[in-house]
Amino acid sequence: MIKMIATDIDGTILDWNLGDFTPKLKECIKSLTEAGIKVVLVTGRMHESAMVMAKELGLSTPIVSYQGGMIKEQNGKCLYRKDLDPQKAKEIIKWAKDNNIHINLYIDDTLYVEEDNETIKNYAGVRYVNYKVCPFDKLDIKNVNKVLAIKYNDAESVSKWVKILSEKYPELYIVKSTPFFCEVSNIDAKKSNAVEFLRNYWGIKKEEVLTIGDQNNDIELLKSGGIKVAMGNGTPELKECADFITDSVENDGFVKAVEKFISFPVR
Repeated sequence: MIKMIATDIDGTILDWNLGDFTPKLKECIKSLTEAGIKVVLVTGRMHESAMVMAKELGLSTPIVSYQGGMIKEQNGKCLYRKDLDPQKAKEIIKWAKDNNIHINLYIDDTLYVEEDNETIKNYAGVRYVNYKVCPFDKLDIKNVNKVLAIKYNDAESVSKWVKILSEKYPELYIVKSTPFFCEVSNIDAKKSNAVEFLRNYWGIKKEEVLTIGDQNNDIELLKSGGIKVAMGNGTPELKECADFITDSVENDGFVKAVEKFISFPVR
């Protein structure tokens, strides 16, 4: 019996192109909640951004943000946190500056950028987040949630960044979370660790968890589930890890996966 669903957001329950949840998805989430199944958002987004999504879906469960680097209840209580080492964060910032790469810097769930350019406007506009423009050398680089390097419409460059940084910093968690995002985090800031924490917190067994996602950063997410589902629009690498491949996000793949593995009502 499934007691918990741990789901990614972007590309899984939210179509980047549509920018909104489908009516079927909202009804499905409502039915799951009413059936007593814990639906948990597990995302690379910052907590503030994920909170907007949770409220729209009527969820009251804790939110896993920053690829698993933070778990917060919706009242603000932090249950789990794994920050990026300050010195390593400074080195990544220098690497980005030396290579003219745009980065988002997240400190204590606040987003900082050095330039108010089209990259950050594009990013923030579809994620309902605020940001501050400030020279990074004026900031106290500590309590860093993650560093995100972005290059829209250039997936090849982003893949190269992941390779270069992973080889140089094997002690960090570096992952491509969308075709255009390279994320740098604490080695323990993984979706699998966060899901395991919540399973133990609630006394839920691994086989009672369904995990679902679409990108390579969701490989860790799928590992933490008893039933591992990849979206039809998922990456080839993720699909290799899945027990089941559902339909695409635009065709309500999440809903179809729920219909396959869960019978209502479940109490």
